[in-house]
Amino acid sequence: MKYKKRFSLSLMLCVSALVGCQPQGEEVPAKEDNSQISSGGSLENWPLLEPAFPRSEKLEARISEIMSRMSLEEKVGQMIQAEIRHVTPEDVKKYHLGSVLNGGGAFPNNDKFATPQDWLALSDAFFKASMDTSDGGVAIPLIWGSDAVHGHNNVIGATLFPHNIGLGAARDAELIERIGRATAREVAVTGIDWTFAPTVAVVRDDRWGRTYESYSEDPAVVADYAEAMVKGLQGAKGDAGFLRGENLVATAKHFVGDGGTARGIDRGDNAVPEKELAEVHAAGYLTALPAGVQTVMASFNSWNGEKLHGHKYLLTDVLKERLGFDGFVVGDWNGHSFVPGCTLESCAAAINAGLDMFMVPADWKALYNNTLAQAKSGEIPTERLDDAVRRILRVKLRAGLFERNMPLAGKAGILGNAEHRAIAREAVRKSLVLMKNNDQLLPLAAKQNVLVVGDGADNLSKQSGGWTISWQGTGNTREDFPGATSIFEGIVAAVKGAGGEAILSEDGSFNHASFANGKAPQVAIAIYGEEPYAEWHGDITNLEYQRGNKKDLALLKKLRDQGIPVVSVFLSGRPLWVNSELNASDAFVAAWLPGSEGAGVADVLFRDAKGEIRYDFIGKLPFSWPMYTNQTVLNPYHEHYDPLFALGYGLSASEESLVSNDLPETSENMAVGGLEDAWLLVSRPRAPWVLNIAEDGAEVVPVNGNRAASGEDNNIVVTSIDMSSQEDARLFEWKGLRPGAVQLSAEYMQNLGVYLEEGSALSLNIRIDQELRKPLQAAVTCGEGCIARVPLQSTLKSMPLNDWTRLSVDLQCFAKAGADFSKVFSAFRLESEGAAAIAVANVRLVPDAAVSADIRCDG
Repeated sequence: MKYKKRFSLSLMLCVSALVGCQPQGEEVPAKEDNSQISSGGSLENWPLLEPAFPRSEKLEARISEIMSRMSLEEKVGQMIQAEIRHVTPEDVKKYHLGSVLNGGGAFPNNDKFATPQDWLALSDAFFKASMDTSDGGVAIPLIWGSDAVHGHNNVIGATLFPHNIGLGAARDAELIERIGRATAREVAVTGIDWTFAPTVAVVRDDRWGRTYESYSEDPAVVADYAEAMVKGLQGAKGDAGFLRGENLVATAKHFVGDGGTARGIDRGDNAVPEKELAEVHAAGYLTALPAGVQTVMASFNSWNGEKLHGHKYLLTDVLKERLGFDGFVVGDWNGHSFVPGCTLESCAAAINAGLDMFMVPADWKALYNNTLAQAKSGEIPTERLDDAVRRILRVKLRAGLFERNMPLAGKAGILGNAEHRAIAREAVRKSLVLMKNNDQLLPLAAKQNVLVVGDGADNLSKQSGGWTISWQGTGNTREDFPGATSIFEGIVAAVKGAGGEAILSEDGSFNHASFANGKAPQVAIAIYGEEPYAEWHGDITNLEYQRGNKKDLALLKKLRDQGIPVVSVFLSGRPLWVNSELNASDAFVAAWLPGSEGAGVADVLFRDAKGEIRYDFIGKLPFSWPMYTNQTVLNPYHEHYDPLFALGYGLSASEESLVSNDLPETSENMAVGGLEDAWLLVSRPRAPWVLNIAEDGAEVVPVNGNRAASGEDNNIVVTSIDMSSQEDARLFEWKGLRPGAVQLSAEYMQNLGVYLEEGSALSLNIRIDQELRKPLQAAVTCGEGCIARVPLQSTLKSMPLNDWTRLSVDLQCFAKAGADFSKVFSAFRLESEGAAAIAVANVRLVPDAAVSADIRCDG
């Protein structure tokens, strides 16, 4: 049986202090007349907020004076934000650009190990260029934005705080404010004045790849934290230090509904009623705005089919007018290009809807020229253009950017200092959620033999997650984390200090000679979990952990079979279905993504040398934990709420563990409405599938990064490319020197028989980049000597070159060719005998789609 609920949990759809709680289905009393909007929305669903700051005639007069001297070209330049890899200080001067940003993995001089002084030097160069009036222009300081989302995570040596999901478990708004202040100080050292934080999404479906960027599924927690983080980053509204010197401009993102997209698909559609959009998904804005947040980032997602970057009702009528926001709205990475009728290089519709600044990393010159032309023609009205520029200047003046008051810039002893790391370590301690603790095994005595296992134990990259140095948090090594402490290093320090011994064995192997006293381990701590990811690259289709490849479970069982008590420390960016791992563990701790201060985990796992508890477990689940894999939307106020662990659950060391040791370990991939699509590749391969290159007689070449090739002659090359969004497709190129294949394969056999039974089709987006002259085949492999091929050449020849189209193949075609879908190893394999260039994206098995497939094998 699952644990017994011992506390009452109430969660309302609203944040009572902000909106006024109403039972679902009842109307909110009207606050003003004539609030129905022509777009179909109703402003009555939203609270009427006053601007965070009373109107300052002195400030507005100064803005007007500056604008009176600005040319149209300068005004348009203020609305452009370019990425540092694609813009120079000379460009800033020539085009009067208003902003730059560094995307994940972007560094000064393209140097990952750029020092704080290097960052500051580039910041100074951009600032000086923006203030250069030698061409007769107006001096307007540039503002530099950075994704400092869990510390100054783009800079080597910075303090990395737990990701938001872990902070949500701490339930400590005062701690959040201190983290905001520390982050602001570390960013200020590098001369950057704006952070794209906090994320205030309220997540509904935990399959979303950005779940860990959310504080909680509870809008009340998000509301508390949004206010606290804004105060920490910007300073408290009204204080002398507000937005000055040691503080940053903050960003509430992503407006609005990013956490509520269908099936947790990043950048997808949120189809909730407006009342729920306002009361749940906007909860963080209803505290961040009164706290004085100066910028809001528009979201990639749609609301009821309409993209937010082009949503006038939500950006203008709701955010700017109803909610009183007088700062500026910035776009997300090329987000304007997804608005119907727009491209990367042209989007008057987004500006007219209420976007004030384009985030256009690489294609900014073309967008600048087109926006200028649209302003001259009147397609973008002068009033709207001037409003956008006024808002940008208002923020820059409020933030003191004209004076360049940066007392911390270049200052030593701040980035990654002991004080900030102590705050991060405290946050790690408070974030840990104790979910199971048989016989009160935790906290452990420190004076004993401790075997530490698992690939997350001594892995700073894995414990820090995405948005760490690189965008995806991948490609990092130990040397990229100076001053940081892995979880294993923290355990060693805690145990050694009490006279015990801890050794690391990733695979769990050991002998008695492994320990100095020649005895066996008395306890094993297994540290394992998700690999790093960010944004849509982290979207998953099933909540089961290590589906189809239970290597971590095997490790736990191996230890248990030897009679060793097992403590699981689970690293993840979301709740996952881990019933089997829970059964195989004597104690289980959700550690989320703790960041650079792994010693905080050991602080709670172990008692001190005298046997006293150093720090108790106080973390509470910020998200409900699933009992079954189909509980992908699992929130307290939804029907059939029946989690394994409810929102707010978390044991202290003294509490009895009531979770069963015999949880159900089978769970079909069935959701309400039937069998779901089986995604094989969407932006990146989905577990358990991995992408690799296969040639007869040669070692398989894994495709782990943005490019991989086979052989010294690069006979087959796989490259990440863009179809609809960044790196969401792959280009396969065969030189034709010898036959070969690119495939999505699994380490262990996968049973896909249910997809054959449900009349499914293999579906993918495909683009043919050169004429096919030799056979090309799709294939499924199913064990030794089992391969089923379906010719594609005749079908593909009818498709236009260099255009994306959809291709689907009835799975019966593979079955008739000999595929055994009960033991699939490669679910999609593309084979070519000659030269070819083919791009693919969105590879999946779609139930009930065989009847309309492009290639069918009826009967």
